[in-house]
Amino acid sequence: MFMSLIQRRRSIRRFTERQVESEKIDILLEAVLRSPSSRGFNPWRFVVVTNPRLLEKLSKAKQHGSSFLKNAPLGIVVCGDPEKSDVWVEDCSIASIFIHLAAASLELGSCWIQIRERMHDKTKTAEAHVQDILEIPARLRVESIVAIGYPDEEKRPHQKEALQYEKVHHDSYVTSYYNP
Repeated sequence: MFMSLIQRRRSIRRFTERQVESEKIDILLEAVLRSPSSRGFNPWRFVVVTNPRLLEKLSKAKQHGSSFLKNAPLGIVVCGDPEKSDVWVEDCSIASIFIHLAAASLELGSCWIQIRERMHDKTKTAEAHVQDILEIPARLRVESIVAIGYPDEEKRPHQKEALQYEKVHHDSYVTSYYNP
């Protein structure tokens, strides 16, 4: 079941106009709140965005790679609290992938939008842009936004033969795990 899910999950950037039902949003939130966290500190916070006006503003968070959010019916902003954990980035990344996997299990499409360490324009960070729009406290950091909705595009799974097995090593870096 899990392998089937990860085999078919792809980054979806085009969505239908159909809204994501509140029951499915509840499942996504339960999934993300169950994501593992180093030492159980749970430094993450989430902002669920369904307001089209806000989604359009957030779609301008950075110059490239966020514009498709304006056509998504749902965005989940993933934030971390550096005061709670020194590995908040990792914990937020794990939480983000839990959102992706839960979305795929619900037949929803999703795509990660990297916010941390990206620029909105020459003088303002993407993170500051998102914080301003959503009134996120300055002490929290914005890791990502996950765009979610019903797919309006179909992508075939990556073929097993195309996976980069050459990047897998055995017992040491110099020994390939797989011998072709």
